[in-house]
Amino acid sequence: MQPTEGRVQVNGVELAYFEREGREPTVLFAHATGFHARCWDAIAESIDQRSIALDLRGHGRSEKPEPPYPWSDVAADVAAFCEALDLRGAIGVGHSKGGAAVAVAAALRPGAFSALLLVDPVLMKPSLYEREPAFEAEHFVARRRNEWSSPDEMVESFAGRDPFRRWEPRVLRDYCEHGLLPAPDRDGYVLACPPLVEAAVYAGNRDWDPYPLLRELDLPIRILRAPPPTPDQQWSMMVSPTWPGLAGELRNAEELVLEDNSHFIPMEAPGLVADHIRELAARVQG
Repeated sequence: MQPTEGRVQVNGVELAYFEREGREPTVLFAHATGFHARCWDAIAESIDQRSIALDLRGHGRSEKPEPPYPWSDVAADVAAFCEALDLRGAIGVGHSKGGAAVAVAAALRPGAFSALLLVDPVLMKPSLYEREPAFEAEHFVARRRNEWSSPDEMVESFAGRDPFRRWEPRVLRDYCEHGLLPAPDRDGYVLACPPLVEAAVYAGNRDWDPYPLLRELDLPIRILRAPPPTPDQQWSMMVSPTWPGLAGELRNAEELVLEDNSHFIPMEAPGLVADHIRELAARVQG
């Protein structure tokens, strides 16, 4: 059941990916900020499709260049990755930042995808892209704990608190097991996405206006999202960051609001996400 690890050089950065054999169409998975490709394992194992889960730049086993981390670069990486692997007619599945990256990559490389499943994508109201980004060290994730004795310690530390207590235990285990790397200069482990890199990624999400590209998309798009924030939840990472008007800006897009889920839909309901992938695969095959 273990995937095959591969590496490819795109845009001057070496990206790692994890591939499983199966039927066409291929499913390409792109993860959220601070996550990694192996967070998709539970979903990838449960579908019949060939799948490729990508570690985005700065994350997992991929190369970690110095900041900044503009999201336009991340989307360009995904598009170049599709070109390098000659992906055609794939189903693009992206969560959070990965949803934004897959959607823009589909516009940059027409034909690479036949359908998109965007899971609570960080695609905000267009006017928000006009604001200046904050310096990355100001984001609270820059102060994340970075040293761990083992994945078991990380699981034990996270399991009883939000958002992790809502996750399927297997997904939490994958997140911790593959989200650590051996510390380079001491015993123990460090995060596979360094805290300052994660903070830089958050700071880079306003470097572009993706909507001119997104409006060019002409393929089936399904958006799954959590409920929008209430007035006292504006800075919560549990609620949806997706602009409620997104589906109306896109051709052939449908939206489903999952009232019982938080932003971390693939971690809380991997079976539900897998069902949507199967449905989209059947649609494009038909």
